[in-house]
Amino acid sequence: MRKFFLFTISAILFASCSPRERQLQEEFTLFSLEDANHQAFLANMAQYCGQSFAGRQVYLAEGRQSWADRSMIIHFSLCEEGQINVQFHMDEDHSRTWMFLQEEGRLRFRHDHRHPDGTPEDITLYGGYAHSMGTTFEQNFPADEYTCEQIPTSCNATWTVSMTDDLTIFSYQLKNYGELLFQADFDLVNPL
Repeated sequence: MRKFFLFTISAILFASCSPRERQLQEEFTLFSLEDANHQAFLANMAQYCGQSFAGRQVYLAEGRQSWADRSMIIHFSLCEEGQINVQFHMDEDHSRTWMFLQEEGRLRFRHDHRHPDGTPEDITLYGGYAHSMGTTFEQNFPADEYTCEQIPTSCNATWTVSMTDDLTIFSYQLKNYGELLFQADFDLVNPL
């Protein structure tokens, strides 16, 4: 019954897509994720592979370090079976990559932080697994056990990555105990 349901959802999503979106969904059926929304979410992101987009800080909780004066760019740098990487650049700092990974049928989000020579920073690869409440346009990633061990103050963090349903804005949010701490939005309409 569950496989039939997932097949039906996939068929409905597939039928409502443009030819380019269908091609991307066909390519990303290789992901074999258990949740059809996770597959569709990755397919939505995959259409931007190789492109870069400018963004800005749109929200910051009081008392946190502001990045409002910094140039922000995301670059969809890698789209392959089981992984999408989005590099996040701030000014001349190119140390961050957001990784979306298929791991044992689940969707995982990780922050990969690297030194200029490519070696990993002390705090890296934190994030979590998407829960089943996500949609084709938004996924929430509560902090996993690895993150709690590495950054104890982030045990109650959740990262939300989303795109508007018209695919004009890509958004990254950080919440702690459900309270929004930071949000950056990126303009998907005007590639750089």
